[in-house]
Order: sequence, then C-alpha cells, then structure tokens
Amino acid sequence: MGEPAENLEHADAGFRRVLKNIGWLLGGKGFGAVCSLVYLAIQARSLGIKDFGHFSLIFGTAQAFVAIAGFQTWQTIVRFGAPLTVSGAWDRFGRLAVLGALIDFSGAIGGCLLAAIVFYVFGAALDLNPAYIDPAFLFVCALIWARGSAAVGILRVLDRYDLAVWVGAVTPAARLGAAVAIWLSGASVERFLLAWAVIEIATALLLWLVAWRAGGTALRLSHAMDWRTTLAEHPGIVRFLGINSLSTSVVAVLQQGPLLAVGYFLGTSAAGVYRIADQLAKGLSKLTTLIAQSLYPEVNRQRHSASGEAFRKLIRQINVMVLVAGVSVVALSTLLGPQLLGLIGGGAFARGGAILIPLSLGAAFELASVTYEPVLHASGHTIYPLYGRLLAVGAIALGIVLFVDHGPVAVGWVVAGGMAASYAALSAMCYFVLREMAAGEE
Repeated sequence: MGEPAENLEHADAGFRRVLKNIGWLLGGKGFGAVCSLVYLAIQARSLGIKDFGHFSLIFGTAQAFVAIAGFQTWQTIVRFGAPLTVSGAWDRFGRLAVLGALIDFSGAIGGCLLAAIVFYVFGAALDLNPAYIDPAFLFVCALIWARGSAAVGILRVLDRYDLAVWVGAVTPAARLGAAVAIWLSGASVERFLLAWAVIEIATALLLWLVAWRAGGTALRLSHAMDWRTTLAEHPGIVRFLGINSLSTSVVAVLQQGPLLAVGYFLGTSAAGVYRIADQLAKGLSKLTTLIAQSLYPEVNRQRHSASGEAFRKLIRQINVMVLVAGVSVVALSTLLGPQLLGLIGGGAFARGGAILIPLSLGAAFELASVTYEPVLHASGHTIYPLYGRLLAVGAIALGIVLFVDHGPVAVGWVVAGGMAASYAALSAMCYFVLREMAAGEE
C-alpha cells in the first residue's frame, strides 16, 4: 500500500518550513556577505598583507577557542525542546533553555581560563608574537562570552528565524561602520580587535534580550535552581551534549587548523593570502551552515510527528536542493574567485586564486553532507558525525605534515581531500541508518 496522502503532505509542509527558514537566513546572510566583503577589503588594504595576516591568525585562534570551550547548547535545546513545544510542555522547555544558558556560562569561564594558560604559560613555546599576546587574549575572552548558543536555540526551536536574522544583521553592519571609521582615523590590528570585540558583546546582549522576550513566561531565572530536575527529565542529554560539543571542537580544528598551520609554518603573509581565499570559500560553508540550521529543528520535528516515509521524502527533497546549490556556488567561486581576490585585497592577494579552487571544492563536499548530521542526530546516532569529522581531521593533519612545505595551495588541496573523505564516510553511515529505519517499519 502507498503512504497516506496526508503523511506525504506533512513532508511537503516540513519542506516549505525549511525553505521559509532558509529564506530568512539567506536574507540576513546575503546582507552580511556584502558587508563582509567590503570590510574585508578595507581591512586587507588598510593593514597590508603582514598585519592582515596577524589579524587573521588572532581571529582564527579566537574562533577555535570559542568552539573548543563552548557547548552546542542550541542543538541540545532544539533536540530535546522540539518535542516539548509540540506537546505544549512549556514549563519543562523553560527549564531546559535556562539549563542551556548555565552551560554556556560555565563554558565561557572555562574557556577564558584555558586561553590564559595557552597565552601566558605556553606563549613562548608556541612562538607567539609578544606584542599581540595581551590584545589577543582579551579578544578571545570577548568572543567566548559573546557566543550566546542557548539564545540561538531558543529562537530556532520557537521558529523565530526572523528575529535571529534581524539581530544577526547587526554584526556585519556594525563591523562595516567600524572598519570605515578605523580606515579614516588610522588602521591598526589593535583597533580592529577592539571594535570587533565590542560589537560581538553588544550583539550577544541584544540576542539574549530578544530570545528572553520570545520565550515569554516559560523563561524564568528561578529555573536555574532546577538544573538537577532538568537533567532527570531528559535522559541522554549529558551524552548528547558531550558528543555534540566534542564534534564542534573537531569542526573548529577543521575550519581554523589549516589557517593556523599556514601561519605557523609559512609565516603571517602567507596566512593573510590564505585567509582571503578561505573567507571567499567559506561563503559556501556559510550556505552549508544556514541550511543545516534551518534543517535541524524541522528534521527533529518531523522525526517525532511524521511517518517514516514522510521523513525520508523530506530528506530527498532537501538533497536535491543542496545538489543544485552546491554545483552553482562552486562554479561561481571558481570562475569569479580570482578576480574577487584581486579586487578585495589588491595585487598582493591575487595569487590566492589558486588556493580558492581546492577550498571551494572542500566546501562543496561539506555542503553535500549537510543533511547527514540532523538525520543522524534525530535517529539517535549522535556519535556518527563525530566519527566522520575525526576522519577528516586525521586526513588533513597528516596531509599538512606531508605537504605544507609545498605552500598554501597544497594545504588547500589537503583540506579538499579531508572533506571528501568525511563526506564518503558520512554518506555510508546515513545510507545504512535510513535503510535500517525503513526495514524496521516493514
């Protein structure tokens, strides 16, 4: 017998919600992408290739610390909060959201302590530039405290992507304004770091204000005392949070490790060129991220409220959309990337065009696997994405050791190879999980 029409309509409704959420995020990210290209050009041209390399390495280090020290509380809130919002258990949802905020707070404290140890105890051993240790440490701490993962989770599980987009637009707009002001008044690495830190903190405060208002009476500070109750209400939440956060740390190594390796082995100027190319390639990675952010709540919602066939139909629809997007964006990056690099950074950065091609290819493999993590999480296989990412980290680390002497272009191809290996492994995992789900329904 065929699947009832109402169940397949359920999948179509879910796909429409995914498209709506992607539309909101694309609007915000599109605005942010335009702003980021402009302020990136201002930074590169006003700082010069060497100082831009210093800024890039500090920024990459900060992002790595944010991911390593932070917890993916937004995914935890969505994963365990989606069934609560469907059933109307708002008091339990409020306790879960506040627990997420407490976890973020604890992670920020731990992250700052870890940064202090790395910068001030091992700074000399890591050959860190003494002139930038203090500003880099303060910048890292600012970004760690500005993460706001739980607030993002609250807005996403409540399907308020519109609010998240409006708040998210503040950061690129403010960065653009700050970049122009710094350019006109005299550019320096320290001024850009200070401006970026203040903007991140201000945006995080605004994000929490919006999320708290969206949560209504479900969010109360008194829930902070009920953290033991919340843990008892959600068996498996600690394991899910731990595995997911470890997976995020691995992603940070994937995203920032090659840049830091280029800076360490090949120098700050090479890092500046790599950063420009990486930033353009990350346009595709950002597309991957926003699609994943749109998928995650809907996949979890469908897993709890739709039939197996409707769930698989949703995944098929999304995969077709991702395939078209991936091919289109990679083609554009390859054709227009070198010209954009020269336009943004000038002649000194134009040689990054050769780096952009493998980095775009690696980002395409990442985009192709965008449905895998939400599906594997929703089906109870939280650890599988971690295995795929660890495979990529191992392949990239080995490749960098073997080929870094051949320059930044070789590092770019190493990244592409690592992402291809991860894609192949995750594809196999997802195939067997979906086949197992189908067999269980027969």
